[in-house]
Amino acid sequence: MTSFREYIRDRDDPKVKGIEQYDAYTWAEKCLANPRVSSLFATWRDRLENESFTGISSDTNIRRNLFELTDDDAPIADIKRAISSLLAILNKDETRTLNHPIDARARHAWMNPEVYMNRFGLRLDELSTDKQAAIMNVLSASLSRRGYQKVANLLEINHFLGEVVGAPKIMNRYSYNFNLFGDPLQDEVWGWSFYGHHVCLNCTVVRKSMVLTPVFFGAEPAYIDAGEHAGLAELQSEGRIALELMRSFPAEVARRAQLFSSKRGEDLPPGRNVIADELLLAGAFQDNRTIPFEGVRATDLPGTARDLLTSLISTYLEYLPSGPFERRMAEVKQHLDETFFCWIGGTGDEDPFYYRIQSPVLLIEFDHHAGVFLSNTEPKKFHIHTLVRTPNGNDYGIALARRCCAGNFENYKERDEI
Repeated sequence: MTSFREYIRDRDDPKVKGIEQYDAYTWAEKCLANPRVSSLFATWRDRLENESFTGISSDTNIRRNLFELTDDDAPIADIKRAISSLLAILNKDETRTLNHPIDARARHAWMNPEVYMNRFGLRLDELSTDKQAAIMNVLSASLSRRGYQKVANLLEINHFLGEVVGAPKIMNRYSYNFNLFGDPLQDEVWGWSFYGHHVCLNCTVVRKSMVLTPVFFGAEPAYIDAGEHAGLAELQSEGRIALELMRSFPAEVARRAQLFSSKRGEDLPPGRNVIADELLLAGAFQDNRTIPFEGVRATDLPGTARDLLTSLISTYLEYLPSGPFERRMAEVKQHLDETFFCWIGGTGDEDPFYYRIQSPVLLIEFDHHAGVFLSNTEPKKFHIHTLVRTPNGNDYGIALARRCCAGNFENYKERDEI
């Protein structure tokens, strides 16, 4: 992999000049003074304030009754204990800031850029160490051991990036917001969100079921090469297994899977490559996007390739505790015949690429990006964005909530106040 070191900007580069003088708030003001950035964020804000959730679909029609209320053997009691411990040490103002109704628009406010626009909930780097630890304990209780380690590693990588570019007050291991929705001790539907630069998690509990999407994981760079955590790397398997999968296809299958040969090719449709998301389609504020199936169907793959595809999917879902993981994988396998895989980019060792795995119950995206804080103008393999979504209305567990509590959720609409 090409080293990111050759793309570290000089301190007089306009992108980072004087960045050490900024904090999250003044950096946001500076970024929003850029018309291109302010226009994008105004579009996102408009969607947050005015769109009501329906869910991602492949053809504008949301398929109903795809998701069953089950006892997932999720660690719900552990999560409730962790939340109770957190609430016990917060003051009244912090508790009020943290808590939202289950139908608050803030539930859809997650975003992965470092620009601090959506200031909901508690920001961890403004809290005492015991409160930071208590919030991280909620994440630990909600995720698998590997899932929590992945999150902790990505936060450490974010901290490393802040140090490399001289912006530790903007990007650090605690430059993230945490929110609580509903009442875990009384409500049938409740959840939490955690979001900031390159890590966004949305967890919802519906009775004894758990839904943990949308999830965004990213890193720039995707590894640490110096200091106490040298050698730490994340999001490597997601790229390696996918490349192995694509290379395993028979030539005719590979031709159908590969939509375009380059991430920056002139044959890409107008508007396909966009600011902030590049080729990702289901990122922040895309809750209701129509994303048609593309590429090859899993049924068209040789048996070994289908097995590798399933293994790749399991790598993405490894953040889930064992019970919810088994239930999600069962959903995936139930709809494997309706699962599509598509690819944009090359298949050489250094070629950047994008791919998508999509079925009625799962949407996964992977994308190599150009530099934001690093200077590479072309996508490189050391800057990675990934997404996991639940299409057809079950992001944020809303489809399950409709089955659980139809009187409150059948006509689900976010509160106007944010």
